[in-house]
Amino acid sequence: MQPPKGGRDAPSVMAEFRTILNPARDNARMRNLDATRALWQIHFCVLLWGFTAILGKLITLPALPLVWWRMLLVTAALALLPRVWRGLAAMPSRTRLAYAGIGVLVALHWLTFYGAIKLSNASVAATCMAFATPITALLEPLLTRQRFRPADLCLGVLSLPGIWLVVGGVPAGMHAGIVAGVVSAVFVAVFSSLNKRMVDAGDPLTITALELGAGTLALSLLAPWMAALIPAFAGPLLMVPSAMDAVWLVALALACTLLPFALCLVALRKLSAFTAQMAVNLEPVYAIALAALLFDEQQELSPGFYLGVAFILAVVFAQGLLASRRTSPHAEQIGLSEAHHVAD
Repeated sequence: MQPPKGGRDAPSVMAEFRTILNPARDNARMRNLDATRALWQIHFCVLLWGFTAILGKLITLPALPLVWWRMLLVTAALALLPRVWRGLAAMPSRTRLAYAGIGVLVALHWLTFYGAIKLSNASVAATCMAFATPITALLEPLLTRQRFRPADLCLGVLSLPGIWLVVGGVPAGMHAGIVAGVVSAVFVAVFSSLNKRMVDAGDPLTITALELGAGTLALSLLAPWMAALIPAFAGPLLMVPSAMDAVWLVALALACTLLPFALCLVALRKLSAFTAQMAVNLEPVYAIALAALLFDEQQELSPGFYLGVAFILAVVFAQGLLASRRTSPHAEQIGLSEAHHVAD
């Protein structure tokens, strides 16, 4: 028997009736869908962050002009948003100065990170970023006046065999890149800890614009002395990029910085701190896989290197598991630190 014209069949009516009787089940299903979508978003963000190392390899500019252009482009894009200017006007001058100082650390982190890529390769530089987690566990109590945790020290010590394997698995000519990468990881640990201490002091986009703008200014002032201080990173600050480099720089600034920042802030509202941190910890894995796929970098590195990477990542995941049981970090903090950073 056909239902009346314009009417609904019995199954549709019964489904609606069940929804009315049990709205909690429907709400739970929607939350699960939102969480699944957010998980895909956070992994997409981490993949884009993994591409920062790949683009650093593709861009032919030296480390200094590369980082200067990236920071300048992101700052210029954020300066177009009225929300950023309102946030700056509402922020106390002392807070602005503190964030500007953190921005200098962000600039030095990016400078040493891309310097590590130029001195070695994308895989080595990305692996060194995994050192940031155990280093942060050791430095954060000193910088934020939190209680020191012996378990964090143990995890830091456990990462030493992995570091030894990584260094032994890299050609001698790339050891300078490892040094630069570890220094970059130290900068990550310092500015991430300081950002965490001040996470509620302003709007995330305003903070990012202020930090990166200050970093751009710091690099501009540092440029005349860079050739004498660190010749490997030096290069004319106002070097005009080639057409291809310009495309990669725009992709680095917009697709690998601002886009994942925005997506990350949305996704983290639907995910637990543990789930988010475990996804973020995969950034070196994505970067190393992409480098192997695009550049055949596995030909340059021994199996010992990859064994060391696995060892270090195990420590990183263990530290993330412990941290997730202690506190739930703000979405803005993870977004501001591009896998630890908007800065990677």
